[in-house]
Amino acid sequence: MEKDKIKNNKVKEEKVKKKENASEEKINKDKIKEIANKFFNSIGFPIVIGIFMFLKTIFFYVNTITVQETLDDGIVILGTIAFISTMIWMICMFLPNRGRIITTIVVDIFVSILLLADNLYHTYSSSVLSVAQIMNLQYGEEIMSTLPMLVQAKHIFYFIDILVIGILLITKIFEIQKKKKLQMKYKIAKVVIGIFVTIIFFQMDNVYIVRAKEDPYNKDTQIKKSTIYGYHISDIENTINIKKQAKYTTKEALLSDYDELKKEYDEKYGKTNYDLQGIVRGKNVIILQLESIQNFVINKEINGKEITPNLNKFINENIEISNMFMQSYSSTADSEFSATTSLYPMENGMSYSRYYTNTYDNIFTMFENEGYTTSYMHGNYGFFWNRGNVYKSYGVENIELKDSFADTSENIAGYLSDELLYKQAVEKLKNYDTPFFSYIVSASSHTPFYLEGLKDISKVNINVGKYKETLLGNYLESVNYADYAFGIFIDKLKEADLYDDTVILLFGDHNGLDMYNEDMLDFLKQTDSNLTDTDIKLNYIRVACGMKIPGIENIKIEKPVSKLDIKPTFAYLIDGDAGFSLGTNMFARKDFICLNNERIVTSRYYFDEKWYRIKDGAEINVEELPQDERELLEDYYENMRKELDMSISISINNLLK
Repeated sequence: MEKDKIKNNKVKEEKVKKKENASEEKINKDKIKEIANKFFNSIGFPIVIGIFMFLKTIFFYVNTITVQETLDDGIVILGTIAFISTMIWMICMFLPNRGRIITTIVVDIFVSILLLADNLYHTYSSSVLSVAQIMNLQYGEEIMSTLPMLVQAKHIFYFIDILVIGILLITKIFEIQKKKKLQMKYKIAKVVIGIFVTIIFFQMDNVYIVRAKEDPYNKDTQIKKSTIYGYHISDIENTINIKKQAKYTTKEALLSDYDELKKEYDEKYGKTNYDLQGIVRGKNVIILQLESIQNFVINKEINGKEITPNLNKFINENIEISNMFMQSYSSTADSEFSATTSLYPMENGMSYSRYYTNTYDNIFTMFENEGYTTSYMHGNYGFFWNRGNVYKSYGVENIELKDSFADTSENIAGYLSDELLYKQAVEKLKNYDTPFFSYIVSASSHTPFYLEGLKDISKVNINVGKYKETLLGNYLESVNYADYAFGIFIDKLKEADLYDDTVILLFGDHNGLDMYNEDMLDFLKQTDSNLTDTDIKLNYIRVACGMKIPGIENIKIEKPVSKLDIKPTFAYLIDGDAGFSLGTNMFARKDFICLNNERIVTSRYYFDEKWYRIKDGAEINVEELPQDERELLEDYYENMRKELDMSISISINNLLK
């Protein structure tokens, strides 16, 4: 009996303890919930979220290469603080409790998505997003296919606070509560402060928009001067009022300044290094645009094998053009636009998607005027980048897109494989009246470089070793396959007796890898241990290029050239009329090229907001240069702005119609 009594007492004690513990736990949970509710329903909540947004913004700057160095000058940090602080106080002053919390969370989510999107797109194309790209959403698959290789674990930081808030809401640790109405004196104070902050906001907004407009073609500079938020506000305004971006509104004013510029170029650079004028008149001409093939793979080996043996042979035996630079950021359509019109592209495919009805002095019309049969070939459908409409507007006689090829049995990344494209292209070329001009665009080395759909993987015959399954490894394998297919193309041209009497220009359309890809830098340092940041930036925009002219061998063009120079070069070679062209003949002596984001590459210098010496990557103090050298750099910059002003005006106002 005594034992039973002791046992019962212990059970009772344990029950009491459990109740006490449960009661304590409930009290603790209630306290935590009470503290959480007080915090989340107070003005402190949007302030803390504002701090997180500020940190995310700094995280964005650190992770976007070209704005990284500006953290030292403080403008970005101060501008970001001003923008976010204003945004937070506007939320606090104007909205009631529930609205304030919900709006704060919505703004936080929006800012997080915006910064992540800008971050990823900057890695993809060395540029940030523009609201104008909404018009290009139908081509989003091209970018979406690269997302797996762009997203990194660190990007979770953009959403870490949102995840915490979400968990707390789901577990009901805090609830969004209403508060009692404020007394009239607090309402008046709230309105007064709100009006004051609003005035400051719009004043600050105007300052940042003005700063952004100081460098209309350089997004990185706009971000540095006006913050990422100021840039986006300015971008929206520019997109709505796009006509205001055009310096020229009449053809007469445009042509007057153009004639002056051409006269200056003719006087300075008109002499040619080779006497080739009219040398290819009457010969067949093929332009081959190679997807994503950068120059750094040419004449390089990996584990004892050449990455591009067929391209190496072609370039080394003919005309090697070692400093061809792209004008575009990442779009194949941009490259086609520059090569065919000798104009700078409107950013990210806009020239083809929005301005395709414009009149341009294009390369197809130039050849047609000289009696050539013209054609354009690509292994995708005509709706992609609006190519069907674009080349129809150019007056191309034979537009050969995916649905016009009989054999579509092998597709890589959704495009007709290069091998199938080339084989069938030669069959079509055989049936054209000669001389013919054909522009052919390959696609098998397109991002994400998986070669998915390739039936015989043995056609890739390099071992990428330690780079296997990395982005660089996949890139090198896809380039090696593209080179294999190019070899087939040359063989088929020879079999069809077309090779010997045909001029061929080949070039990469744009970069394949992001500027600071670690594996690529490791690969580059194997042949250049003294790689500078300027070397890296030039490597990003330098693409493979070579040319075959029957009877001309072993020429090297080492000066900078660009896609804008292609049409004027062929006009020189066939002794034709290039029409309005902002490029110049590659065989002449012009020693600089420009990009549509205000970069300049000369034989000795590189301009990216500041001047750098290419030889050693050192920054140049322009004021310390001799006067003639200083004036030369000033001329480069002024002519770059003239070219960009003319080009954008032509696109926006259709001034060549």
